[in-house]
Amino acid sequence: MNAINISDYTQTLGIQAKSTAALMAKASTAIKNKALKRLAELLRANEQALQVDNAKDIERAVAAGLAEPMVDRLKLTRKVLETCALGCEQLAAMPDVIGEILGMKQQPSGIRVGQMRVPIGVFGMVFESRPNVTIEAASLSIKSGNACILRGGSEAIDSNKALARLVQQALADSGLPTNAVQLVQITDRAVVDQLIAMPQYVDVIIPRGGKGLIERISAGAKVPVIKHLDGNCHTYVDDPCDLVMAVQVADNAKTNKYSPCNATESLLVAQAVAPVFLPQIASIYAAKGVEMRCDAQALALLQDFEQNRALALVDQAQPAIDSVVTASSTVAPFKLALAQESDWYEEYLAPIISIRIVAGVDEAIAHINHYSSHHTDAILTRDHLHAQQFLREVDSASVMVNTSTRFADGFEYGLGAEIGISTDKFHARGPVGIEGLTSLKYVVLGAGELRA
Repeated sequence: MNAINISDYTQTLGIQAKSTAALMAKASTAIKNKALKRLAELLRANEQALQVDNAKDIERAVAAGLAEPMVDRLKLTRKVLETCALGCEQLAAMPDVIGEILGMKQQPSGIRVGQMRVPIGVFGMVFESRPNVTIEAASLSIKSGNACILRGGSEAIDSNKALARLVQQALADSGLPTNAVQLVQITDRAVVDQLIAMPQYVDVIIPRGGKGLIERISAGAKVPVIKHLDGNCHTYVDDPCDLVMAVQVADNAKTNKYSPCNATESLLVAQAVAPVFLPQIASIYAAKGVEMRCDAQALALLQDFEQNRALALVDQAQPAIDSVVTASSTVAPFKLALAQESDWYEEYLAPIISIRIVAGVDEAIAHINHYSSHHTDAILTRDHLHAQQFLREVDSASVMVNTSTRFADGFEYGLGAEIGISTDKFHARGPVGIEGLTSLKYVVLGAGELRA
């Protein structure tokens, strides 16, 4: 397909989406929910057929030498499909925010002024790997009354096509226009370049994938972009804190899963608690094969601890803390390295963590605001004032107290699903669910008032 045909093809997608957006905006809650429930039925009923198409993508990926984690992301297992179906049903059960009027107030002139929540219109989404994103995006688009154009990665083209056919069948069966959700059927990257440069048809672009993809789209887009480039998340262990809880949370935040953007990549520890806390968490990390890239002070402390297997430092800890460390973890060798400046900025997405000892909460906040990607950062503390200071001053999309950064997720936040996580400050910030795909317009109610 040559460039002219690609241009015409993308233009047609845009025209169809724009015309359909008006129909979706006025669709009733009952019809949208009917489509979502129907989609859940179709996903369950077509499990085997979907896995046949999915096998084609997996076979090509293996033949092309795609890394095992990437191949794993392609798989439409029964569990993945059931999760997609449940997500559709959860969205159907959620209240419809479209048409909601907020903050209606009477003014001295007599008019009443408020804001109404309305669909954003048309969003384009460019994503990689995981074909289940097709269902997440489509279901959120339906619930929020939008039209969307989806462009998945070439590695999942057969899976995405099969899923998109089910989406369009669910739309048709429910009386909604099938062009409400359109999947780009070709893998030429030129389509993306066209899609992100059509402000007359597309209201916002949402890239979901690696840093390279997001940077390329952000640089070339002529329409607004909802994005995050990195997930360099921090956990700060404060003085004072519940040390048992801190060990457990710092472990979960890093090792629950290494690849998500909400995994903790950098651990900051208050100097007063470091001699007790760091050997404990380092023993757990060592048992799980996590490499620790430390500042000079943390490195010296951990090297000294490792040289004294009599656990002289751990003897100072509360007995309850010792129970957190298993017998095997107490003898696992530490993987230690001196952190470089670049480590403080790094999103590892791997069993690697940077560790720094700080004087206290002020230094922790300064470090986070300088080095973080403004995604998700947490404080583990017993000091209410420190917690409030952290919430106010850390400039990130999600700021947490006494819990794991792994909770930064649309489903965990009660949004039903998410289309991505935004580190932008305008419009949507944090996990983007239904409300993130809407806009607010002012509505004014009067009874014949005249401006003086």
